[in-house]
Amino acid sequence: MTAHTDYSTRQAFDPATGARMGSSELRDNFHIGNLFTPGRVKLVYTHYDRMVIGGAVPTAAGLELETIKPTGTANFLDRREMIAVNIGGKGSIEVDGNRHALDTRDMLYIGMGSKVTFASDDAAAPAKFYLLSAPAHQRYPTKLIRIGDAKRLDLGSQATSNERSIFQFIHAEGAQTCQLVVGITQLAPGSVWNTMPCHVHDRRMEAYLYFDLPDTARVFHFMGEPDETRHIVMANEEAVVSPPWSIHSGCGTANYTFIWAMAGDNVDYTDVDAVPIESMR
Repeated sequence: MTAHTDYSTRQAFDPATGARMGSSELRDNFHIGNLFTPGRVKLVYTHYDRMVIGGAVPTAAGLELETIKPTGTANFLDRREMIAVNIGGKGSIEVDGNRHALDTRDMLYIGMGSKVTFASDDAAAPAKFYLLSAPAHQRYPTKLIRIGDAKRLDLGSQATSNERSIFQFIHAEGAQTCQLVVGITQLAPGSVWNTMPCHVHDRRMEAYLYFDLPDTARVFHFMGEPDETRHIVMANEEAVVSPPWSIHSGCGTANYTFIWAMAGDNVDYTDVDAVPIESMR
């Protein structure tokens, strides 16, 4: 723990070990709660492609991005890149002395080697920065991408309860990254299923953050190998780690929004292995 940063570590597991886990073990190893604490930076260092998943909620004072022991570097981004998505009130991120203003659902890509400080415009309605970081091999320019500038795909249908809009922040014509791929999926009213039919991509891991979910609602997040599925019950503003061997799909008791983020071998959004629904168990 550093001045205003809390961190924990999650180990990687093979599918056979995952299949033997009960609900408590699944939650201990894959579920991430309490990411957004006022005045704190919370980070979870995973051993799946060394992805770090976190949250920063600045209030009256700014919050510096401090290093943590698992990175083994003097500064957090010395050998890493980062994406921050604001899901709260208006705020800003200062990168190497340059201030970038973010409204809700705006995203900032931050290149390797940067020094970062998070701030909120109003401490009573603070920004909530969802943080995603992975190892980098070179420095790419910091770039602000607003939700209105993201590449939009409309998929699914009301008949199958999965009418949704996908906003791709990182794509071939957008910000360049070493390995991070991030986007937002928003489900239409009356739709509750995401990423169904489902898929796996053994070349990269993924993480989901579920939000815009009423306090009384839940999302049942499905994971595991296609023929050996498990589920984790998710509340608002909770995240989940998806190993490369696992499906990642969910069904809610109400419509919701989620941020998906991938790290691994490539940044090709379409590089997936589809799972026929009749083969699932």
